[in-house]
Amino acid sequence: MERTGLRHGWTTGACATAATTAAYTALLGGEFPDPVTITLPKGQRPAFALAAERLTAGREAMAAVVKDAGDDPDVTHGALVRSTVRPLPPGSGVVFRAGPGVGTVTRPGLPLPVGEPAVNPVPRQMIRDHVAEVAARLGGSGDVEVEISVDHGEELARSTWNPRLGILGGLSILGTTGIVVPYSCSAWIDSIRRGVDVARAAGRTHVAGCTGSTSEKVAVAVHGLPEDALLDMGDFAGAVLKYLRRHPVDRLTIAGGFAKLSKLAAGHLDLHSSRSQVDKGFLAELARRGGADEELAAAVAAANTGLETVQLCAARGVPLGDLVAATARDAALGVLRGAPVAVDVICVDRAGTIVGRADARGPR
Repeated sequence: MERTGLRHGWTTGACATAATTAAYTALLGGEFPDPVTITLPKGQRPAFALAAERLTAGREAMAAVVKDAGDDPDVTHGALVRSTVRPLPPGSGVVFRAGPGVGTVTRPGLPLPVGEPAVNPVPRQMIRDHVAEVAARLGGSGDVEVEISVDHGEELARSTWNPRLGILGGLSILGTTGIVVPYSCSAWIDSIRRGVDVARAAGRTHVAGCTGSTSEKVAVAVHGLPEDALLDMGDFAGAVLKYLRRHPVDRLTIAGGFAKLSKLAAGHLDLHSSRSQVDKGFLAELARRGGADEELAAAVAAANTGLETVQLCAARGVPLGDLVAATARDAALGVLRGAPVAVDVICVDRAGTIVGRADARGPR
């Protein structure tokens, strides 16, 4: 962040912890701390201003903070995260409830049981720790119901992967460090892993990692896969393959645009344009292997786009799309390192037309 000048932000988990700390402090002491300071898992101590507060003496207290994601393009940036705290009988501990805008887990495979509010394990522990600290400081028992809600959360959740993962009714309260790093890959990769977990828990033996919505539609049309077998791989081919290496399924279909999958064929595991480029010299060499003469190979090496290389070769009867798909499949099998996962690959153009395929092949 020092190098880029981008501003970090706070996770929904940190916001929920701050709101809970303020609410429980008011419930026990009669006053809301504003700003309220919390301790994050790595020791940082940020302060949060309260955007709303309400106290019904002895019955409940509600505090809210505005989620600030910094310079990260986070769908929850600006959302109002509320925590309502109510006393419970001694011995109850901390009980979590999903308020409006927070989802409920409806499928196995996530790190929370079915039926639980979608407040992830690290935020839960942060909240428990801060409840205990406030109880020790102000003489409370620490036995409380904590209801987390997010204004307009159900609407915001439609822009996330929650519906596909079986988290219904709203957002998840997330965060492992409490800090949002601008343009961080961690949230996307974590969603990929949870997608694999959900698919395995549902008994799926065939999943598809797709670079986008167009390739996903093609994978569904070709293989008839259900929604919970679809992984929003995006540019993170390596994340899919490395997680399946440790948590295998019988078969993986990799589907994506020709240019992106040519990067995988060349050995890149991050397919984003800022971190890997289409290697037209590599494509020219593949074309030679497919029977291209030097004139065609030179034209491939000089092409403007990856898709143009396919078109040039198709016009001359050279199956460059199939060669890229097969080479990408072999690269994927190399990353899987013998894990019991068969891999097939589908390359598409922008319109969703299949321009290359490689049939399923198992471990080397």
